Amino acid sequence: MICLTGDLHHKSLKTLNQKHCNITEIQTAQAFLKRLEKHKVKMTLFITGKSFLEEFDDVSEIIFNPLIETGGHNYDAFECEFFHRVWNKLTKNYNGPKWIQKKDVFKTMDIIYKMSGKTIKVWRNHMYMHGINTEEVLFKEGIKICSDGVSKSSYGLQQHKTGLYNLPINIIPDHEHLIHAERTPQWIKSWQKRYKWSDDFGPNSYHIKEWTKMVLEQLKDNEEKGLLSNVIIHPITMYLCDKFEKVDEILAYISSCENIHMSDLLTQKGLNHV
Repeated sequence: MICLTGDLHHKSLKTLNQKHCNITEIQTAQAFLKRLEKHKVKMTLFITGKSFLEEFDDVSEIIFNPLIETGGHNYDAFECEFFHRVWNKLTKNYNGPKWIQKKDVFKTMDIIYKMSGKTIKVWRNHMYMHGINTEEVLFKEGIKICSDGVSKSSYGLQQHKTGLYNLPINIIPDHEHLIHAERTPQWIKSWQKRYKWSDDFGPNSYHIKEWTKMVLEQLKDNEEKGLLSNVIIHPITMYLCDKFEKVDEILAYISSCENIHMSDLLTQKGLNHV
């Protein structure tokens, strides 16, 4: 069983990937959707609230497609970076105090509902930032599943004491592990030296061909064992790497398996709860 997910960010965020792209991030998602339609693959997209405010015409061409489930990805993706860095320094909680998190979740859910009529059930924080109050805030606002973090040995919904389910990514992520756009080998080497970054799949980045091979091997291994795969693939990353050439191989494989939206897990039976 495979849950394919991705994150989308508003154009005014001006990420480094966005600066390297000749179309908007939402437009890369529109192009990616055509690949999903070709392979008949479902995807859960976590979208920032500001995307609905700034680019609703383009967003609407994505979210009303039955292959797409909409999730929340913060309102502005922590644009007030200085505040979050200071709060993280003081409290080890980048997301901010509870009232800030609550305001962010409410604004995100509110604009999605007002613009699209959709009540979202799933959430992923930008950069997987997960604070000590995250579960409580999300659950009280009506979110059922949060997909933050990377854990290659996690294969199902993990229920928190608040009632919220956590569902970490368990297949090697794309953005942090791919050489693309600004992420040249030299840039990555400097970034690694500065932050000493690593996740559950290690610190290394790969070219798209090698990364695709790793993803397919991990997906096939989980399928053989009857385990859930939670995959993250950013449309803009795939566009910048090779205009979706290799990801077509991944989508072709996913189409041969049971493929679900993340919220479908709430009604599935027999899942492994790790």
